[in-house]
Amino acid sequence: MRRLVPALLAVPLLALAAPASAAPGGFEVVTASGVFGSAAPAFTYQPDLVPAGATARVFAASAPELGTSVTLLVTGLRADREYGAHAHTRPCGASGADAGPHYQKLVDPVSPSVDPAYANPENEIWLDLTTDRTGTGIGATHVGWQFDTDRRAGSVVVHETHTHTDPGHAGTAGARLACLNVTF
Repeated sequence: MRRLVPALLAVPLLALAAPASAAPGGFEVVTASGVFGSAAPAFTYQPDLVPAGATARVFAASAPELGTSVTLLVTGLRADREYGAHAHTRPCGASGADAGPHYQKLVDPVSPSVDPAYANPENEIWLDLTTDRTGTGIGATHVGWQFDTDRRAGSVVVHETHTHTDPGHAGTAGARLACLNVTF
């Protein structure tokens, strides 16, 4: 619970900190939630690790001068386990591949991106988490940028492992276990 409270406060605090001079429409709040199953908005691809009936919630807030804060809260996953999670370019689908690659502010010209110059927590939205004994976990991040108005992420994908950072493997986190549609 000690980790949960500060992370959940990150989004409302960003809202309070938004400067009064921010252009109308410059401040954005996005929320999404779903129960993992076999249909939108939340798909599970490996029910042994993300059981049908587990839940996910995403809270995101951004402002031009402050960047973007994103929090992912999951319940009902396997207890005491590490998971990776990232914003992906497209919405979820019947296959984990439907969500496309990780959203990157500066897009790597090589795909899949495993170069740490592009696949890193400052250029992507990384929400790695570790579940507690009840299967609840929270991942949170802050980046110094907002999503482009003409190019936004479409989902958050839960992966098999925490995200790797070493060259040739940067940004990888194993299999795609589950996906939640998020209209960033």
